[in-house]
Amino acid sequence: MASNYKTFTFEEVAKHNHKKDCWIIVNAKVYDVTPFLDEHPGGDEALLSAAEKDATVDFEDVGHSDSAVEMMQSYFVGEVDTSTLPSEVKHTPAPPTQAHGVGNQSSGFVVKILQFLLPLLILGVAFALQYYGKRSKVEPHESQT
Repeated sequence: MASNYKTFTFEEVAKHNHKKDCWIIVNAKVYDVTPFLDEHPGGDEALLSAAEKDATVDFEDVGHSDSAVEMMQSYFVGEVDTSTLPSEVKHTPAPPTQAHGVGNQSSGFVVKILQFLLPLLILGVAFALQYYGKRSKVEPHESQT
């Protein structure tokens, strides 16, 4: 990123909201993603819908790769003055989706065990049905001879 970056107001950034001129705000940084619209794996609509707002939560929810985050730096144009963000779109850290505690760790363990054992159980039942199905078909023929 350049050390001589510009600070924009939210209103200035929000004007860049169409296919020929699209800027987004992520973590109080402003990116001109216009040249990337056609290349974006999620399509240009994903980026266009992120214009005119703080797109930090949207960006983080997708779970972009490290290389995507690194690539984004080439589109950096400056920062946004966070005091100009409308109150309903100001970026606040997202609350944790799960509390980390002993209860969640044990339920996570149970889920992992079930993810391992359930397919084995289904496979075992399938083999048992196949074995007993073949055996019951063979027995009547053997008793007739």
